[in-house]
Amino acid sequence: MKKVLITGASRGIGAACAKAFAEKGCSLYLNYNIHEDRAQALRENLKDTCGVDSALYKCDISDSSQVKKMFSEIGAVDVLVNNAGISQQKLFTDITDEDWRRMTGVNLDGVFYCSREASREMIRKKSGSIINISSMWGQVGASCEVHYSAAKAGVIGLTKALAKELGPSNIRVNCIAPGVIDTDMMSGFDNETKNSLIDETPLLRLGTPEDIAKAVVFLADENSFITGQVLGVNGGIII
Repeated sequence: MKKVLITGASRGIGAACAKAFAEKGCSLYLNYNIHEDRAQALRENLKDTCGVDSALYKCDISDSSQVKKMFSEIGAVDVLVNNAGISQQKLFTDITDEDWRRMTGVNLDGVFYCSREASREMIRKKSGSIINISSMWGQVGASCEVHYSAAKAGVIGLTKALAKELGPSNIRVNCIAPGVIDTDMMSGFDNETKNSLIDETPLLRLGTPEDIAKAVVFLADENSFITGQVLGVNGGIII
């Protein structure tokens, strides 16, 4: 039974990934930071629907000491899904030092800290898979989301470099760059903006967390000859 750690698992893409891995009978370790009620509800749901008793870990992944503590309790994992992330829309000149530090802390530093801890045991076992969740804005950049775009672009660079370094140890590192996904991060968008984004997407719909989860499971388990790749799950909005 594979051990899978998913960061930011209490909702959205993370929760969908948890369900997808639970359906495959994996042993789940679910990280959250703020939404304990949602994490508990997810755990109960997975127990009822899939018979999987997952473990919950509260941890701010932007804090390396908390990440180390979490991994000391979990131990080795077979699959790490670096999903936790935050977003913010602001004019570039209005981005504060704290905005920048928080954005890069969660979206980039957290990926580094978790991957560093997970890879230690993966290297020892000569086996493992790391899947990082970036964004299409990490590929092409977004106006009024410079700090978000920069952090997500960093995730892509980290993925490619780490794949080269860990490949000889039979550890695969891949990245998913979601397009416009209908999650809580879209709550600030009005219907007109959402409809405009749908019109710009060749498949004429928003993505779902389940769309991303299917891609994560594929990269984690279903092809052992894919590494260092950035998979755009975006409905064709960026080609």
